[in-house]
Amino acid sequence: MSENITRTEFPREISAAVRRFAAHFPAVVVTGARQTGKTTLLTRLFPQYHYVSLDLPAQAQLAEEDPRSFLLGHPPPLVVDEVQYAPKLFRYLKVEIDANRDANGRFILTGSQKFSLMKEVSDSLAGRCGVLELEGLSTEELGDTFHEYERGEGIARVLVRGFMPQLWKDRGLRPADYFSSYQATYLERDVRQLLNVSSLRDFDRFMRATAVRSGHLLNKTELSKEVGISNRTVTEWLSVLQASNQITLLEPHFTNVGKRLVKTPKLYFNDVGLLCFLLGLNERSVTDSYLIGSIWETFLFAELRKYLASVAPEATVRFYRDQSREVDFVIEKDARTTLAEAKWKELPSRRDFRPLLAVQRLLPAARLPVMVLCRTAQSFPMAGDMLAVNGLRVREHV
Repeated sequence: MSENITRTEFPREISAAVRRFAAHFPAVVVTGARQTGKTTLLTRLFPQYHYVSLDLPAQAQLAEEDPRSFLLGHPPPLVVDEVQYAPKLFRYLKVEIDANRDANGRFILTGSQKFSLMKEVSDSLAGRCGVLELEGLSTEELGDTFHEYERGEGIARVLVRGFMPQLWKDRGLRPADYFSSYQATYLERDVRQLLNVSSLRDFDRFMRATAVRSGHLLNKTELSKEVGISNRTVTEWLSVLQASNQITLLEPHFTNVGKRLVKTPKLYFNDVGLLCFLLGLNERSVTDSYLIGSIWETFLFAELRKYLASVAPEATVRFYRDQSREVDFVIEKDARTTLAEAKWKELPSRRDFRPLLAVQRLLPAARLPVMVLCRTAQSFPMAGDMLAVNGLRVREHV
């Protein structure tokens, strides 16, 4: 066995929430992109449960065509993986739950196609289930493994590797090998099932064109022209990337400040490693890319999402932009508003803080200091109202 194999499982911050939901809801639904670790997490948390995967065509067919027999053959407590492949099963789950309404945690359901899954949940299991989303690993979940790797290999290799669990369990696995297989599986399996894409080659080009725009305002017309597809197709294909948890759209912050604010969302890929792969970048070329600032911002937004989902799911992250000012992250948590800007540099200048301070004056709830998330080894104050923050430790300051 290679010395690069990491033998231990990484603790997932979502674990406590899954257990809590199972104690209070008859069913728990865990969504997330493929290979983010949903099955590993749930089989570890609920080892005594029956487990069945609807990735297996025979099981999916039985669950869809004869849900009653499926449930008789797989009684609760039950984990059903990729449950979206059997939409008719949900009505029978509802009947089973209502027959014993006070018994919680009997069904744990997972799915990697969020929109189709949530439609069935809304139609049949409303009020009967708790819903959680699992992303790739966070720096906190990786712990010492991450910091040892980052110190030894450098931040460039971290960005290119991304945060899919398999790439950290087997650090001898080349990211390009992993992501080429991941993309092929994703295109062949999920894309064909989610919508009728006439040309997978066009969809591949669309993904790469979208990757160039990670960290930027979404411009559907620009995408349409570059890929050679209609605006309507752009909208459909973006919905596929969202439904399969590949991208997140960050909404703008709205406030009554008497200014004309941008209403268009910003687009981000969820995993920075997949983003680098789609951009054709490796550990030698990534830091020289003109897109490195957007790549760094994409990574930081993912870290913020994962952190807030685990400790404060009611918190929000948005961005601010008007005709003359822009701030990457407006973070609202515990009745406090924090302003942060991503900068791919080791030492920010006072000039980097000017937009933050200008927007802080427009938002009375925004607290000081404002932050630039950079690559400084140690966070340090720059005057009283400005803080340079090591982006790898952003959660310590939010």
